[in-house]
Amino acid sequence: MSDNQQPWKRIHDKLQQVLHQYQVLQKDNDRLTKEVKELKARDVTQAKKIDELENKIAALKTATGQLNEADKKDLDKRLHQYIREIDRCIAMLSQ
Repeated sequence: MSDNQQPWKRIHDKLQQVLHQYQVLQKDNDRLTKEVKELKARDVTQAKKIDELENKIAALKTATGQLNEADKKDLDKRLHQYIREIDRCIAMLSQ
């Protein structure tokens, strides 16, 4: 190989190496992006499940009368929020 073709070959080889690394990184990025989406979806599902279970616990405590002061205040607060929301809906319907 002549002396002036050698640098071009090295550049070509390096470029091929960089392109290969880019493709590998792109595949890895795609895989990680997919994994992040799946984990976020699982996180949302688990958060909903936790919320449902906390509501069930609160309902059971209320039904059995095993509420401590903090639970009573929380229940009272939620009941007032529900009542305000119902009042707001009734006001909207009466317009």
